[in-house]
Amino acid sequence: MCMTKYEREIYRLITESTGHMSAEQVFHEVKNIYPSVSLATIYNNLNKLSDAGMIRKISVEGSPDRYDRPAKHDHMVCRRCGKLMDVQFRDLTDVLKSQMNEEFLFYDLKVYYICPKCRRKEEDGTVR
Repeated sequence: MCMTKYEREIYRLITESTGHMSAEQVFHEVKNIYPSVSLATIYNNLNKLSDAGMIRKISVEGSPDRYDRPAKHDHMVCRRCGKLMDVQFRDLTDVLKSQMNEEFLFYDLKVYYICPKCRRKEEDGTVR
């Protein structure tokens, strides 16, 4: 795939990031290098890279979509603050295939929990 300068920069940002960047965060980073870039261009390129399987789009209810490197891994999501954390669970591909009795493209596992910081706030009574 021949990539535009924007696609290359977005791909680099996402794959080198240790976090899970939103489109707005990507926009601000790319704008530092290419001041004339528009937010629409960022969204279009994120979608193109995601559709091509070069990056992963992570959707969590109540939060903006975030983007991640394509390497197989799972996520834990805090139901209180929305913190997204990478985690490596045992690969479930064979188990899912046997239960489905069907081939599938991939799976995307998100485990929801309450992160330690939010649990401490609840215990301290600072969150209602």
